[in-house]
Amino acid sequence: MPEFPIRKIAVLTEEILHEGGPAPSTPRRRGAALALVRNPYAGGYAPELQSGMEALKPLGLMLTDRLIAALGGDIEAIDGYGKGAIVGTEGEIEHGALWHVPGGYAMRERLNDTKAIVPSAMKVGAFGASLDVPLGHTNAAYVRSHFDAMTVSMPDGPRPDEILFCLAMACGPRVHNRMGGLAAEDVKGKDGLR
Repeated sequence: MPEFPIRKIAVLTEEILHEGGPAPSTPRRRGAALALVRNPYAGGYAPELQSGMEALKPLGLMLTDRLIAALGGDIEAIDGYGKGAIVGTEGEIEHGALWHVPGGYAMRERLNDTKAIVPSAMKVGAFGASLDVPLGHTNAAYVRSHFDAMTVSMPDGPRPDEILFCLAMACGPRVHNRMGGLAAEDVKGKDGLR
């Protein structure tokens, strides 16, 4: 089984107090947990990659747990999530796709088996590249108030033979959201869409 040694982990949180309008009664919180790992597939083509997803499951759970703790530990307050990866230049975009199962399923499991697909973004990028990690509602993809993105980066990575894996979560809708559509309080949560 491939190994993904961790070089560095970072956890970032932010509170959004307003976006130019009146302050909400509760600030919106967002956070991201990032890990720079060595890419065992860098520098060549590997026909089989799926075993790498299994090897990354512990990292997915660890980053999920750290991010939940950083956002206060109340999983009921977390209602938005997303994931992403930046593959260093000796890798390929498919190496970022290794994160779909270990990153997405870890968050869904820890957040009480949420229903909505976990939005994702990935790319191949150079040292210091940034990524806009998309966010969506945890139980219903059609909740417009939770469409968002959080920009993440690590100043010293990914190195050419590394991958930056990221998980992101949010508590509450965008500040000043007013685009209508399905309201979070009206989510049925049966099919992951509505």
